[in-house]
Amino acid sequence: MPHGLDHIVHAVRDLDAAAEFYARAGFTVGARNRHAWGTHNRIVQLKNAYIEILTVAEPEKIVPHGARSFSFGAYHRDFLASREGFSMLILNSRNAVEDARSFEAARIGGFAVFDFSREGAKPDGTPVKLAFTLAFARDAASPRVRFAVCRHHFPENFWDPAFQIHANGVRAVPGVAVVAENPTDHHIFLSAFTGVRDLHATSSGVTASTPRGDIKVMDPAAFRSHFATEPPDISEGARLAALQFRVRDQAALVAALQAGGIEFASQMGQLIVPPDIAMGATILFE
Repeated sequence: MPHGLDHIVHAVRDLDAAAEFYARAGFTVGARNRHAWGTHNRIVQLKNAYIEILTVAEPEKIVPHGARSFSFGAYHRDFLASREGFSMLILNSRNAVEDARSFEAARIGGFAVFDFSREGAKPDGTPVKLAFTLAFARDAASPRVRFAVCRHHFPENFWDPAFQIHANGVRAVPGVAVVAENPTDHHIFLSAFTGVRDLHATSSGVTASTPRGDIKVMDPAAFRSHFATEPPDISEGARLAALQFRVRDQAALVAALQAGGIEFASQMGQLIVPPDIAMGATILFE
């Protein structure tokens, strides 16, 4: 069964400053959460996916990568040493153990599954238990991006309509964009990772239409033309570059962005916040 979008990690050096940016852009931002391996995050939740704003706050707790283990902390420490921006793409999973086996058989895995839990809170402050299992995947042509699927063991405690109400009117994430020199080089990986067998290919890219949003791999010229902003540096491989949001009322969105002092451009019916404003990420509203 195909996987759909679950969340995207936006790695930043200053978590509170990034949370303030998202709040000024009209999003409801969750409280700070702490991980045992040295990273802290804050969550922006939509109906079909969420943004994990993440930083390395306690580097002394980071453990190194192992032969078959992926170190979430070490990867983000190294990522943030040279850049900010979208660092990981995570899809949903019903059985991460089986997904890990599938990834290994397709030669895009080889990592042990990763289980963890933490305490969360409802909007009224009521504590709830959260637990997750992740299976990691690797695209050899994308060393600057990491991929995984995630099973939520208590989804009823995580997904909450009260966290999905945003002043800017954003409702959902229709898709994400990856920039690559040769998008077709990623066709086999993208199909194995998403479980989508019939990808849509054009002269400018490849798209996997998942049950919860599209994953587009675009060449730099197509990204530049479609989003009216410069693509990230792909000299070291493909990069996770842009996140799209769907809004119900563009006037409310514009009012929220202007009230928050967020600079944006307009292109083909989209409002675009460029990476120099959005801490290394390109954010699109349609």
